[in-house]
Amino acid sequence: MPATPHVEKHFTASESVRDVVIGMADGLTVPFALAAGLSAAVVSTDVIVTAGLAEVVAGAIAMGLGGYLAARTDAEHYAAEERRENEEIDHLHEKEIAEVETIFRDYGLQGRALEDVVNSIASDRKRWVDFMMRFELGLERPDPKRAPISAATIGGSYIVGGLIPLVPYMLAHQITTALQISVASTGVALLCFGAIKGHFTGMNKMKAALQTLLVGGLAAGAAYWLAHLFG
Repeated sequence: MPATPHVEKHFTASESVRDVVIGMADGLTVPFALAAGLSAAVVSTDVIVTAGLAEVVAGAIAMGLGGYLAARTDAEHYAAEERRENEEIDHLHEKEIAEVETIFRDYGLQGRALEDVVNSIASDRKRWVDFMMRFELGLERPDPKRAPISAATIGGSYIVGGLIPLVPYMLAHQITTALQISVASTGVALLCFGAIKGHFTGMNKMKAALQTLLVGGLAAGAAYWLAHLFG
């Protein structure tokens, strides 16, 4: 009888997926809360649209810049640790050899097998440094082009998410009608986004969708209540 092939279904969320999640999460929530809050304090949809678009632009720039700086910081941190590992190999050679042995000994290697593996890694300096970066420090070499890509992805996702709650105010002139449509459309968007996020992160889709909706709803509800209270 032929054996059933084993297919592993692991998923590791990529950096791009993470950036989309960051941008969309804030993009859907912050402008939605702002628009809902202003709906209780102003009488013109034009004011809400103007304030909302200003927030979306400012938020996209701030979030994108934050993503850029975070990616640059990761790259600079990796480069600094890589230089340190090279210096330690030069000046603390035996100590670095012992660290490699310790790592493999924790995986069960002993005796001649351990000696052969350690000698093989130590025979190639680049391979040795890469090994220490990954298995001693837990660092992966970052993509040198990551910073601008991360900035564009986060900023673009924020804009897309931020426009969803604002479009109803652009199309409807009655604030009450626009608010109702905005709540409905943003609620659906939050549910869909949460489910998609759950799919890519391995979380239960229904749970992720409801959590995302709850966060967005609480933020918008609090903003609306405060604006109504003080308005």
